[in-house]
Amino acid sequence: MFTKESFTVEGEALLKKIKELIAEGNVRKITITDKSGKEIMSFPLTIGVVGALLLPVMAAVGALAAFFGECTITVEREGDKKEEPEK
Repeated sequence: MFTKESFTVEGEALLKKIKELIAEGNVRKITITDKSGKEIMSFPLTIGVVGALLLPVMAAVGALAAFFGECTITVEREGDKKEEPEK
């Protein structure tokens, strides 16, 4: 099962947030949309995608950060979200 989560970021924070999400390891797909909701970029992440294979994607994300002020990142994750125990 997959879960989706969205983050709104601006400019330089876009590339930083993408790197953080990739480092988490449970992300299957990342979609970047502009503030009007139009999809700018979408890319899948698989277990085998590492290092040099991500360089072109990171370069494109860096270019996007320069052109778009505010973007929304939608993340598709593997597995169910863990529920916090009730207190």
